[in-house]
Amino acid sequence: MEEQPNALKEIKKLRSDGPRRLWEKFDEGVYREKLEGALLGRLAGCTLGAPVELWSIQDMDSLALENGDSFPPTDYWSTVPDPLKLRYEFSTRESYTRDKLNGVPVDDDIVYTLLGLLIAESHGVNFTTDNVGESWLRYLPYACTAEEITLKNLKAGHSAMTAAEIDNPYDELIGADIRSDPWGYMAPGWPEFAAEMAYRDAYISHRKNGIYGEMFFSAAISAAFTVEDPLDALKIGLSEIPKDCELAKAINWAFDLAPKITNFQEARNAVDEKFDGMHKVHTINNACLTLWGIKIGGTDITRVIGETVAMGLDNDCTAATAGSIVGAVVGKSGVPEHWYRNFNDTIHSYLIDRPSFSITDILDRFNNQASQCLQ
Repeated sequence: MEEQPNALKEIKKLRSDGPRRLWEKFDEGVYREKLEGALLGRLAGCTLGAPVELWSIQDMDSLALENGDSFPPTDYWSTVPDPLKLRYEFSTRESYTRDKLNGVPVDDDIVYTLLGLLIAESHGVNFTTDNVGESWLRYLPYACTAEEITLKNLKAGHSAMTAAEIDNPYDELIGADIRSDPWGYMAPGWPEFAAEMAYRDAYISHRKNGIYGEMFFSAAISAAFTVEDPLDALKIGLSEIPKDCELAKAINWAFDLAPKITNFQEARNAVDEKFDGMHKVHTINNACLTLWGIKIGGTDITRVIGETVAMGLDNDCTAATAGSIVGAVVGKSGVPEHWYRNFNDTIHSYLIDRPSFSITDILDRFNNQASQCLQ
């Protein structure tokens, strides 16, 4: 049997033992507090990392020194270069900074969280990959890497089941795993089902470790609603992907090395040495950094997202995922107010005909999906 299959049935045969389901009943009070922590942690991590996405550690350190900001950061950047340049044709770069922040500025990491919710609302939690394709054509004006190629193929008339396989050299990059969060939010305490939803979403654009990345983090986010140590959530997430796939091997390596990783520089050095030449936005190297950011910061969400951003590579993605996992563990009460004070109950979006969302409304809608999913 292939060790890195693309079919869900074969993936399940190659998993290690896992809890599969941890919550049998839906406790709305517990869930809502943890959901809000997860979402705010994700929004904060992404917003902190976005203006320095893919920057070198040296360049981030220099910016912090020029600004008089701490590094690793403990708050949003006070200024950034090219302040009026637009990201995703919508938000200026300065809108990600401490004093200019007014609502959550746009980013694909956040857009896909919203899109996952729209998919479930339109098609139910048993949506198909074809349903994902329909939603992409309806809501996505543009995309990046594997998603860009997939969207182009969908528009050319290719099916959602084959769109990832046509002229797509990016099918193991990070684009699928940044779409993990909605499935974990909608199946809290049910990592197996979160991973199944993630599979159906990932299959449209990714294969092998690209798929496993979304399944792994969706299961980990689901498990984070039930554990006290966020590393335990990652261990549970690992049980939902093939135990001998390249991603699982890398995560196990990262766990083994974790006691020796005490800061962002050690983390980056280890990844650069282990995965020399790997694409900067690959699923595997970035997943290891996410794990180490969580290991270093524990349940201190400021340290988690600050250290993770400081590691570089695809650091808005990694910090968003780390913030989501730790936020689900600690709940809203564990997220310092300065990270969300200026969100002003608003998420800006580049989705077609959906320019903004209310955070309160998004929480209500995820709550509705989760309560139905766990019935």
